[in-house]
Order: sequence, then structure tokens, then C-alpha cells
Amino acid sequence: MSSEASSPPSVRSVRDEVAALLARAGVPDPEVDADLLVGHVLGEGRGRVQALIHLDATVQDADVSRIRELAERRATREPLQHITGTAPFRSLELAVGPGVFVPRPETEQVVQFAIDALRSVPSAEPIGVDLGTGSGAIALAMATEVPHARIHAVENSPEAFIWARRNVEESGVTNARVVFVDLADALPELDGTVDVVISNPPYIPAEAIPRDPEVRLYDPPAALYGGQDGLDVVRTISRVAQRLLHEGGTLVLEHGELQGAEIRELLTADGWRAAATHRDLTTRDRTTTAIR
Repeated sequence: MSSEASSPPSVRSVRDEVAALLARAGVPDPEVDADLLVGHVLGEGRGRVQALIHLDATVQDADVSRIRELAERRATREPLQHITGTAPFRSLELAVGPGVFVPRPETEQVVQFAIDALRSVPSAEPIGVDLGTGSGAIALAMATEVPHARIHAVENSPEAFIWARRNVEESGVTNARVVFVDLADALPELDGTVDVVISNPPYIPAEAIPRDPEVRLYDPPAALYGGQDGLDVVRTISRVAQRLLHEGGTLVLEHGELQGAEIRELLTADGWRAAATHRDLTTRDRTTTAIR
């Protein structure tokens, strides 16, 4: 990239330079990522970056160098969230990095089903469980948005558990805890008492390698692949959730857009009632719910 020696470059010129680099690298939404990278270095949100562009503000040389350094990393398709160290999720700002699945916007809608179910429980302290919590995104969304609930997050990856524990600690919530244990053995002390179980399990079939380098190269494989048909972990969750939930409790599962019918069939065969699949905001099947 070129550098202007005569006067400090403008925020607009640096942002446009970064956006052009990212576009050439095939990064989706390069202008959005350019805004976010500039904002990350300047300590500003995207809206403020846009304002600085309109004000024709300039950028100090040290900041320009840092922005360019981070832009080069993003151009290799390293996830933006790994570069900034954070990922937004609903009202939360989560710490993420290597070893943990980066939470996705579509999961924000999935967790709404669990939040609604918890809020409808006629109990002073409804109980929610997040199986395979990863960064802790789902568990913390439930804990912060249903503050009278008690939330238990389960993780079996040592790397992801570290991120989840950090996020729970830094959130300051007192109604959520993270447990490191294999999913099949999770929380026997809660058997028959849980109101809502939710999971965003690995559901990609073993041979369906994701196209996006950000996913293929950086998300942990254990968080992506669910066996030959993608449903191995779903089968485990079905059994564990039946053990944990009381009769009438709710199961919420995120899955791929072509898996709804197969998951409904699987759950119904396991004895679940009222299995139903719901579309996300892009009209793709995304969530299946069922009643214990």
C-alpha cells in the first residue's frame, strides 16, 4: 500500500484503501470490515468512523501503519473477530480467538426461542442449559436477558472452555456458570429439573467442507463437523436433554438449512413431542424446537 508523506491521510482515504485491498482478497462486505478495522484502531464505533469520514478527519501515521497491518491480516481471510479479539452477540461483546467458534448473527435469532421459553416458565428461578457453549454466547444471552433464570453452560473443548469462562467472568453475571464435562455426562444433578435446553451443535456433514476460508481454516473442527450425516452430536443432545428436562420442558436446536425434516424425524423417534422447524430472517430453516 502507498503512503502519503506531505500530510496525514484522511480517514476516508485510509478506509477506501483498506476496502479495496479486502475486495481484491475476496472478503465479503469489504467496506464494512474496513470501517470496523479503522474503528478498532481508533477506538471508535462504526458510526463514529462514518462521521469522521464526513468531517474529513485525518489519521496519525502510527494509526495508519496499524490499520494497514491489520488489513493485511484480514486479506489473508483471518476472521475479523480474531483480529479485533471481540465478537458482538445481541447486547453482548464477547472475547473470541483461536480455539473457539465465532458466534454468528443467525444464532441471535435461535437463542430468542430459548429466552421466550424461559420467560414463560411460571417459576421464580427457571433453569436453562446450553450444551456446547463455545464462547458462552447463548448462555450469556439467556443469563442477561432473563436475569431471574439460572443458566448452566457445558463445554467439552479445553480451548473453548477457557474463552467461555473468561466471558462469563468478564460479564459480571451471577446467574450463569460454565462446566467442563463431556456432553453425554453433563449435569446429572439437574436431571428432571431443567426448563429449557438449547444447543448450537456441530452439524456439518464430515465431507461437506465449508467454502469460506474464515470457517474452514479458523473455526475449530470440533465445533463444525457432526459425523457422516452431521447429526451425531444432535443424537447425543436429544438423549441428554431428555434426561435433563422435566416433562413439558423445551429443547431448542440450531442446524443447517437442509436438516430440519431429518432432525424432526430423529426427535420424534426419540419420544419428543411437537417437533417444529422455524426459518431465520433469510427464510432458511435454522431452528427446531420440541417439547419433552
